Amino acid sequence: MSQRTYRAAIIGTGAIAHAHAEAVRASGGRAELVAVADVDAERAREFADRHGVPHAYGSTDELLAAQELDIAHLCTPPALHAPLALACLEAGVTALVEKPPTLSLAEFDTLVEAEGRSSAHVATVLQHRFGAGAVRLRRLAGELGRPLLATCHTRWFRDEAYYAVPWRGTWESEGGGPTMGHGIHQFDLLLSVLGPWREVTAVAARQARPVDTEDVSAALVTFESGAVATVVNSVVSPRQTSELRLDYEHATVEVEHLYGYTDDDWTITPAPGHDVLAERWKQDHGSGSSGHGDWFAAVLDALDAGQAPPVTAADTRQTMEFIAALYASAFTGERVRAGQITAGSPFARRMDGTGAPWRNQ
Repeated sequence: MSQRTYRAAIIGTGAIAHAHAEAVRASGGRAELVAVADVDAERAREFADRHGVPHAYGSTDELLAAQELDIAHLCTPPALHAPLALACLEAGVTALVEKPPTLSLAEFDTLVEAEGRSSAHVATVLQHRFGAGAVRLRRLAGELGRPLLATCHTRWFRDEAYYAVPWRGTWESEGGGPTMGHGIHQFDLLLSVLGPWREVTAVAARQARPVDTEDVSAALVTFESGAVATVVNSVVSPRQTSELRLDYEHATVEVEHLYGYTDDDWTITPAPGHDVLAERWKQDHGSGSSGHGDWFAAVLDALDAGQAPPVTAADTRQTMEFIAALYASAFTGERVRAGQITAGSPFARRMDGTGAPWRNQ
């Protein structure tokens, strides 16, 4: 039986869109990039010419009306993700949405409802779940013993020039600060490994950047497994690093990188008497990175099987609820449990909920 080729488009042709174009190109013919769209029609045309895409449009409506698509990669600023994903679902086109998928938990739930009415799906681009090291860790988790302790730190540096872009640094257009748009990759990977979280105690602060959102947050998290973790997100850290460390009964597993890891970035330290785990970790050592390529291959595998592509709405919702809970804890000073942020909560409607404490300063 011949393999299906999926017709794909990219909406929004900023920097991250190039990674999506490369992922489609690397699919080995499983997908074909047939069109792009951008509110700046000239930029769309330049992007199309650079990547050999036959069609370029100045709006999503024009694109969806003109093309028969299977997949749309949404690479716009965050405030446009939800309305564009809804338009794709209504057109029967699967929406692959860059992070953060929406500005709020309530807005994400509208996507879940729309997906239920559509023949298509919505999935979030959280590619760190799909690197070889993360896949191996989840596979070996049962052999590592009970998870006990984790640290998950995203410490990056973004200067004032970075925030000169109008949509950055505001609740209305970006949905949050580094908790929402930077650290999400690393703690989403943490959640994919440790499973459901139980409660969060957090702080958030505006330390140095001229923004409405936080530029630093930190949280203490407990999981249903009993594991505890610290999660730190920052855009004020001159020595940039992304770190994840998990202490199990029988080994410590760590990865340190910046914007994407390879297998060489991972280490394992077995507890005494469990040296075999080091040998198990070396099996199937890979040379790829945790980029968009492995994620997109997993998307195509799921579509081939007639399944919802990763990261599914159910998986993403756990991460989005975690973000809302972190902000709720930070801004109310209370511990927040999973399931506590219901539809009527101000932190469901907006990530800043009742308001950041510095908003009137």
